Amino acid sequence: MARRYDSRTTIFSPEGRLYQVEYAMEAISHAGTVIGVLSKDGIVLAAERQATSNLLEQSLDNEKIYEMNDNVVAGVAGHAADANTLINQSRAIAQRYLLKYDSPMPVEQLVRRLCDMKQGYTQYGGLRPFGVSFLCAGWDSTFGFQLYQSDPAGNYSSWKAACIGENYSNAQSILKQEYKDEEKEEAGPNVRTVGSQMTMDDALKLTCQVLSKTIDTAKLSSKKLEFATITLKAGKPFIHVYTSTEIDEVLKKYESVIKPADSQ
Repeated sequence: MARRYDSRTTIFSPEGRLYQVEYAMEAISHAGTVIGVLSKDGIVLAAERQATSNLLEQSLDNEKIYEMNDNVVAGVAGHAADANTLINQSRAIAQRYLLKYDSPMPVEQLVRRLCDMKQGYTQYGGLRPFGVSFLCAGWDSTFGFQLYQSDPAGNYSSWKAACIGENYSNAQSILKQEYKDEEKEEAGPNVRTVGSQMTMDDALKLTCQVLSKTIDTAKLSSKKLEFATITLKAGKPFIHVYTSTEIDEVLKKYESVIKPADSQ
């Protein structure tokens, strides 16, 4: 029955489903894993590269992690060409905001504009949904560090730790078990603020642990991975995209939690 309703993105099935959007989400479930972990000091993003070759100049080629603005970095899962289009449009939106207001665009506002574009492609005939999901990590003066996940339908949500791509359900299960939360009661028993006990070292360690249990490889290496962090430096957001050497150093530092695939 699906074939009667999946020829156009704007046609609902009798069950109320948009099959083209579901197909886009299915494409993402076969893409390389992307993980984001929020800590009290910053955010870690890590991604699995799928195009690997000894001839590839990794320092000049980012397949999975991109800077969207001075205060936002994103990891993508899905079709790279779709991601490039959305990244470029998001960068232009952020720069127009900076030109108009002379301040960086708030993280959620940029994510919302990105998702508005994605949602628009599910409403008009002759278009297909963008086959890409984003993990957007950023900082602004209002809400501090924030981690958002978005899907091809244009939905977005805020997370403390999240995963998109292949084996995301297994990764989410590990993150749920291992992520450390902190709850503080303020102004009465019914009002609470929730923060993270995680330091950046804890976040990097947890990220390596999850990658080792979700990526189908005998040994984690810099050829298969991309890492980035966003922290504060002199009171301003600082995005650092790791080099191959730095990734190998991180993997060596946390090798105690990294298990080969055949031992899991």
